[in-house]
Amino acid sequence: MSNISYYTAEGLKQLKDEIHDLKVVQRPKISQQIADARDKGDLSENAEYDAAKEAQGLLEAKISKLENLLANARLVDESQIDNSKVFILSTVKLKNTANGAEMSYTLVAENEANLAMKKISVDSPIGKGVLGKAVGEIAEVQVPAGLVKFEILEITR
Repeated sequence: MSNISYYTAEGLKQLKDEIHDLKVVQRPKISQQIADARDKGDLSENAEYDAAKEAQGLLEAKISKLENLLANARLVDESQIDNSKVFILSTVKLKNTANGAEMSYTLVAENEANLAMKKISVDSPIGKGVLGKAVGEIAEVQVPAGLVKFEILEITR
């Protein structure tokens, strides 16, 4: 089973740029560190060599993970998004029914989530709770503090 991830054009570009940086910039740096450590002599007692080899393994694992993400990435066509219900890339204005607090979030793929920019993952508790809801509906969201009810006030793109 593949884990399809949906991305905006910006998010997909960031993923590609990160993979490019790891392969073109970071990989040669680590290779040079290994070569430098190897030149220092006995590898059995060379901590620099061991550290560089470990860093190389971690880098290759990260590249592999990101390439897998890219292989399963799908670009979301923003022109096809229906604003009658909450979907990925929808900006939704919510009101906490308990305290009246209003907030606005854009639902994005997990890898693009950034709370400081008010972008939350569709896989987060709030994201899952509001997904598919229409304006005026109440979304019941289970959070660590208990059950919170949010009224959907507005859906935009």
